[in-house]
Amino acid sequence: MSYYPIEKKFVIAVASSALFDLTESDSVFNMYGEDKYRKYQDKNIDKPFDKGVAFPFIKRLLSLNNALPDILPIEVILMSKNSPETGLRAMRSIKYYGLNISRACFTSGKPNFQYLPAFNATLFLSANNNDVQEALNRGLAAGRVLNKQYIEDNENDKELRIAFDFDGVLADDSSEKFLQETGGNLEEYQAHEKEFAENPLPKGPIFNLLNKISQYQKIEKKKIEGNKSYQRILKTAIVTARNAPAHERVISTLKNWNIDVDEAFFLGGIDKSRILSILKPHIFFDDQLGNLDNLYKTPAVHIPFGIANKSN
Repeated sequence: MSYYPIEKKFVIAVASSALFDLTESDSVFNMYGEDKYRKYQDKNIDKPFDKGVAFPFIKRLLSLNNALPDILPIEVILMSKNSPETGLRAMRSIKYYGLNISRACFTSGKPNFQYLPAFNATLFLSANNNDVQEALNRGLAAGRVLNKQYIEDNENDKELRIAFDFDGVLADDSSEKFLQETGGNLEEYQAHEKEFAENPLPKGPIFNLLNKISQYQKIEKKKIEGNKSYQRILKTAIVTARNAPAHERVISTLKNWNIDVDEAFFLGGIDKSRILSILKPHIFFDDQLGNLDNLYKTPAVHIPFGIANKSN
């Protein structure tokens, strides 16, 4: 059996605040301070944390290791601002839920995003906006998990569905900048995107996530060719406010990147929740909070990047 070195693995760094629901623990810390927080965690050391918003995504991503046992390509790193002592409860919770996570980083209240390159992390997920913003400012891929409550997951559904907005997420925000420079004139924007339809957009803050996923989708397709009974795990979708003719630039950009997605929705201003409630992704990435506010049953991740977040 061969194993990928960490340099070749698909690594996700997840904060304990994204993987678990820490609402109660945080309230103890905020109300009573560090000493009582330490005692509280020690008293509850064997009581597993409730599942957090990113839990289904992480669990399903790790299932790729079962599908690809010859390379075990997925690695998840727990990132925590707890001390090693108080972080022990998180590690025991990981064991309780049967998650194959063995590596962790505990920094005793200090930031930890600076260690992401050491772990070769493709993405950092956290509920802490400051940590996410600092990571993005350093050119690292990061997103803030919203909807702190765990969203019930169908255990009988083995598929992992990942949905992305396009501009400011997979691609950069240059088209969004042009729209704002015109004062929001959609006719000028559409004409501009039609003119540059064959010009691929530069890569955005979490391009590498889709790129990695796409590579494993290609591996899955080969497995299906050799084994018709193999059940696909990965499904990707783009859900964007673009519509015709601006949609062509999305397609030409994906073609330039040599990436295929399973589904794409060009909504032209239709509320994204109407699509996402049917698609039921296990995680959805968008750079605009306005698109995420009403996604009560969709695990949502805000990418605070680019001009859309200039005032945030």
